[in-house]
Amino acid sequence: MSTKKIKSALISVFDKSGLENIMESLKQLDIKIYSTGGTFDHLVKHGLSPIQVEDITSYPSILDGRVKTLHPKVFGGILARRQDDHLSQLEKYEIPEIDLVVVDLYPFEDTVISTNDEATIIEKIDIGGIALIRAAAKNYNDVLIIPSKDQYGFLETVLANQKGETSIQDRKKMALEAFGVSSHYDTAIFNYFNDSSEEKENRFKHSISNASALRYGENPHQQGIFFGELNNVFEKLSGKDLSFNNLVDVDAAVQLMAEFENDAPTFAVLKHTNACGVATRSTVFDAWTDALAGDPVSAFGGILISNTKIDLKTAEEINKLFYEVLLAPDFDQDAQQLLTKKKKRVLLKVNSYYRQDKNFKSILNGVIQQDMDLKIESADDFECKTKSQPSQDQINDLVFANKLAKHLKSNTIVLARNKQLLGMGCGQTSRVDACKQAIVKAKSFGFDLEGSVMASDAFFPFPDCVEIAHGEGIKAVIQPGGSIKDQLSIDYCDENNLPMVFTSTRHFKH
Repeated sequence: MSTKKIKSALISVFDKSGLENIMESLKQLDIKIYSTGGTFDHLVKHGLSPIQVEDITSYPSILDGRVKTLHPKVFGGILARRQDDHLSQLEKYEIPEIDLVVVDLYPFEDTVISTNDEATIIEKIDIGGIALIRAAAKNYNDVLIIPSKDQYGFLETVLANQKGETSIQDRKKMALEAFGVSSHYDTAIFNYFNDSSEEKENRFKHSISNASALRYGENPHQQGIFFGELNNVFEKLSGKDLSFNNLVDVDAAVQLMAEFENDAPTFAVLKHTNACGVATRSTVFDAWTDALAGDPVSAFGGILISNTKIDLKTAEEINKLFYEVLLAPDFDQDAQQLLTKKKKRVLLKVNSYYRQDKNFKSILNGVIQQDMDLKIESADDFECKTKSQPSQDQINDLVFANKLAKHLKSNTIVLARNKQLLGMGCGQTSRVDACKQAIVKAKSFGFDLEGSVMASDAFFPFPDCVEIAHGEGIKAVIQPGGSIKDQLSIDYCDENNLPMVFTSTRHFKH
């Protein structure tokens, strides 16, 4: 029989909030309740009359609560098939049937976040709870499992609207949820031990419980899903649902602006994950104006991001442009009112310029994983390789340009002056092509390159890029170095009084 009536329940939860409606329904339906520990006390406090698990097992809670429900008289009542052979064994050994199991596990992940104390963390590895979840889920033909407080709402519906009657579809749905909870929990525990181990296991184990369906993937014929907590990164103030491409671009924008989080007002315009306009100024209005000047054509339909609150004056100028998404740490009230009038444009208030310590992607028949490129070079990391030393203004521009080069697709060249992106070449198959593209782009928007600086994400295999840059009036160069022919570029710079600094850090981005 696929429909089952709940007559008895075992409740053992860490987080007892949200049980009020469930307890009321259990009382009204006269469902027999078994419980233990703090959950038992909570149920009694709210007027229920649960039976202590110890009364059916004849064993007290032992070992500081590590063993409470781990007993055949508990698991037998959960795992027994409601068939004659199993039911006769329950009767023989005086084991009660349990039709509903409600569990909320010890908060292992929250504990790892809140403390480094290993003893405290280990005590938050739930043993009995996870066993109850798996047992009840395995026997979904006869038992309903509620594996976490996130499913309390489902149970409320079953009890209040279905009068405690469950279908096989209900029970199988919750079994799926249960194994999702248990596998996620085990993954978190494995990663804790692996991260703290001197000899790490090379196993790819990640689990993210929250999923949001996107309009589609990169193209309409592709399905798209985001797994994660977007609300931890930003608050959506207005606009249409974010798409797959929006999120990829937003991630690129957040990663870039993390480099400028504590700098003077900085604005960036991105298109297809690449920054096409960036400027740092004394006001957000000037930063926006000069960022847009870097490439007003590509800015159409782009992603805009600021490290500073947006005021009305700036919002009025931004509002003249069609863009997809605008991100900022805050907005003046009148600026926000103006920017939210156009309903399709997305407005995001940044909570955190969050950067994970690992990134990964699926390739071939597997996954590649690497450390995130979190290194940020300052002037202290520079090693001048030429006789000519860069001025302080040039050093400031070299730092600025180097940050941008790190976030553009390789091969990339950045041209900048006065903390403004003048032109960039990215995603090119040769560094010379990237250099030429950056020059053409800068000139096409009216920039004179005299006195600007050049940054490269990787070393120059030949001095050709330096020669081309010098011919356009570029006065200082930054690069990682590391080519067997570095000296050729250094010699050219010395011959032409150009300062060149090495960072010793390559920033490829594929």
